[in-house]
Amino acid sequence: MKSEKKRRLRKKLYLGEFAVLGFEFSCALNLETEDDYDSWLDQLIEFIERRDLCMGGGGDTELFSAFICSAHRYKSAIDDDREAVKNWLESSGVASNVVIGGLVDAYYGKTNDTESAD
Repeated sequence: MKSEKKRRLRKKLYLGEFAVLGFEFSCALNLETEDDYDSWLDQLIEFIERRDLCMGGGGDTELFSAFICSAHRYKSAIDDDREAVKNWLESSGVASNVVIGGLVDAYYGKTNDTESAD
């Protein structure tokens, strides 16, 4: 049986209309040195922050993966953000095999249908 949670509790638990969506990505990198990696990472972070997003993840000169979501409390990343990140990575000149995941609930993984606010 589906339990109906009050709006305040849904908000506190980031459920239903308060769910926060994000996405993960991974790519192979072709960088020679740690300095090259640091420079590339600084550029990526600057790009992510300009879109009001935040990122957690990491890698090295050969591989990189991260999860991206909105930098604002009850906002979500959107498909335009996924496309922009993909385009940025592909145009960076050092990333290949770019894989962008779908939007998922940043707190609970997959979309949690049993806790929807319907």
